[in-house]
Amino acid sequence: MQAYDVIVVGGGNAALCAAISAHESGARVAVLERAPKEHRGGNSAYTGGAFRIAYRGVEDLLTLVPDLHPDEIQNSDFGSYTEDQFFQEAVSMSGYRADADVLDAVVSKSLDTMQWMRGHGVRFVPIYGRQSFKVDGKQKFWGGLTVEVSGGGLGLMEKLYARAEALGMDLRYGARAQALNRSAQGWEIQVKTDEAIEALQARSVILATGGFHANVLWRSKYLGPNWDLAKVRGSRYNTGDGISLALSAGAVPHGNWTGCHAVFYDLNAPPFGDINLLNQQKNYFTLGIVVNADGKRFVDEGLDFRNYTYSGMGARVLREPGAVAWQVFDAKTVDMLPDEYRVKHATKITADTLEELAGKLEGINQKAFLDTVREFNAAVDTSRPFNPAAKDGRGTCGLAVPKSNWAHPLDTGPFVAYAVTCGITCTYAGVKVNPQGQILDEADRPLPGLYAAGEMVGGLYYVKYAGGIGLTAGSVLGRSAGRHAAQLDKQIS
Repeated sequence: MQAYDVIVVGGGNAALCAAISAHESGARVAVLERAPKEHRGGNSAYTGGAFRIAYRGVEDLLTLVPDLHPDEIQNSDFGSYTEDQFFQEAVSMSGYRADADVLDAVVSKSLDTMQWMRGHGVRFVPIYGRQSFKVDGKQKFWGGLTVEVSGGGLGLMEKLYARAEALGMDLRYGARAQALNRSAQGWEIQVKTDEAIEALQARSVILATGGFHANVLWRSKYLGPNWDLAKVRGSRYNTGDGISLALSAGAVPHGNWTGCHAVFYDLNAPPFGDINLLNQQKNYFTLGIVVNADGKRFVDEGLDFRNYTYSGMGARVLREPGAVAWQVFDAKTVDMLPDEYRVKHATKITADTLEELAGKLEGINQKAFLDTVREFNAAVDTSRPFNPAAKDGRGTCGLAVPKSNWAHPLDTGPFVAYAVTCGITCTYAGVKVNPQGQILDEADRPLPGLYAAGEMVGGLYYVKYAGGIGLTAGSVLGRSAGRHAAQLDKQIS
């Protein structure tokens, strides 16, 4: 039986951070990626690559983006995002249910962990295209997000795998962990490949296999009615394997089992994420209005910055007739939409007049839609200036469903609509861990040598999800778990 110091189960950002951290701490590491090599990277490969970090100002950002040109610094307002801001926003968005000690570790170690990743070849850049608007001649960043990985999530995973390969790790693809049992030497894992079932031995095991968003049966069981109809934004291989293995080993189920991250997603997107057809999400609804098949608005599009509300929009549209909606913009804001609206595969409808647009929205109540737009236009408080980089208070008056910020009358053609449905990103439930990533049992005792990181960690997200926190949490807990697992192995030895 082949033996290692640490085995990492999973192949996304959290898994690779855990593997690299364990290796640099002196451990012999194997990585078991269920997907074939061409689909490696888990959900992380499908993300935009944004990281939410605590930073005091541009000086901190320069440690991540040292090649910022002086003109960029002069012409940008990066602001700051303190640890207190980060923690308070994240804990409030959980309904104050989040595990405070674990969340505090994610927040306090966010910048240091990103600096560590940069040392392993990951390149960060400012998120100009998605998280800044030009205000008073400067690019103003908003919503607590400032940096992303060059090349997005796919670029992130390419860099992490290149580092793992350079370090000589044993990377196994198409390797699905099917059973996990304690042994005299630590843990034994049964691994199924196309060829056979093999048993591997390790002192410590780090589970980082994601949640269960791609498991249609679990979605129906835990999330509820209609969730079997949702499209899967990311990896088709995240079906809850690691959660099942951990629970069978004595872990306690934890977190919000009826909650998930789900967004407005292109109506005609494929049923599972396709790495060649990214940018299917449609998250800049704040710049227009959203209507259902009855022609009615059903969300406050301007309640907050989009990266604080977008993760709940998939659930909202799933409850609407036919699980379909349209995001509608006019010529005043359409040029502000980012690349996800400009891809060739977007379900985009254009027209010179609202009446023409209504006739092209297949299945919508045309009269009700036109009435909705007229009522919305009349309700906009145009006395307030429009500022897309701040909550500007430019809202509506007297509507049953208000728009609280960034309201514009839809009165200037051409008009553009995008047909959307629900795309599920990840689930919120999993297992309980401590700040070192150790998996806990029902008595809050660590299971010796067993760790978790990434989306299978429960207890961080409950009600809402702050954009960019997932990759940060995966990196921080993955790094901590890898280091602790390697040190635990040395202590046992």
